[in-house]
Amino acid sequence: RLVESGGDSVQSGGSLRLSCQVTGLGSQHYCLGWFRQALGKDREYREGVVIFKSDGTTTYVDSVKGRFTVSRDTADNTLVLQMDNLQSDDTAMYYCTAHRLSYSYTSCASLRNPTGYNYWGQGTRVTVSS
Repeated sequence: RLVESGGDSVQSGGSLRLSCQVTGLGSQHYCLGWFRQALGKDREYREGVVIFKSDGTTTYVDSVKGRFTVSRDTADNTLVLQMDNLQSDDTAMYYCTAHRLSYSYTSCASLRNPTGYNYWGQGTRVTVSS
């Protein structure tokens, strides 16, 4: 189960911290991630923001590099997305996602492939005004 929180309305240049409570993953090998869906866009147009693999590797979409930072807090089973210098293009519903891996060497689905992730939260809304 994935439960997101932290979405809010901020002005351009502001910061937000999104959290995703992860429970029931049941595997030491996994992929976690954040995708976002702009208002009015269908689910198939969800954009990958960042992928976090259980071995600690991360992959960010180019548009957020240097502004967003993902981290995993294993103590309370959360995936945290720190978002700084937010811009109006960052306005979207943000979804936490997860996928169990059978083996440590298995790759995570790419940021362009949301269908590669089979667990999703309900989303948290981020609105950035200029």
